[in-house]
Amino acid sequence: MLQTLIILTPILVIAAVTDIRWGKIFNWLTFPAIFIGIIYQLIMAGLPEGLLSIAGLFVGMACYLPFYLMGGTGAGDVKLMGAVGAFLGPKGVFYAFIYSTLVGGIYAVLLLISHRMFEETLQRYWSMIRNLLVFKKLFYIPPANPAAIPVLKYGIAIALGTIGYMLHEIL
Repeated sequence: MLQTLIILTPILVIAAVTDIRWGKIFNWLTFPAIFIGIIYQLIMAGLPEGLLSIAGLFVGMACYLPFYLMGGTGAGDVKLMGAVGAFLGPKGVFYAFIYSTLVGGIYAVLLLISHRMFEETLQRYWSMIRNLLVFKKLFYIPPANPAAIPVLKYGIAIALGTIGYMLHEIL
């Protein structure tokens, strides 16, 4: 896992930086990372791990695909998690997804607090939950000022969550 951490960390850091700077995680990073992850597993552990690497690619992408289809993340996030899966395999990428989701949740709350939107967001979602419980139907309540909603750069959450997971496995 230490070798994987050493190889994957720069990829994740570059992804986070490009997401912050340009709001994108580029194909020139994700596609080679996927290829390197699969080749790395084939060379280091043989065909069975190489096949698990390919399975990890698909599991990683599947974790974020629903969020992409709903407009919550970008395609770069999906491909980045696929690259993580190519390195970590299906089980590892699932744990990296869980860690990234936790980091992403904390990041989202901090972002809302820093933009002074946490209380309004909490009230909107509480109202939606109450409506669901009372009317048995989900009614979306849009924000008062949609233009003020801060943009979540999820490459940061994926990078920190994945690195956190790998460090947890090593330590």
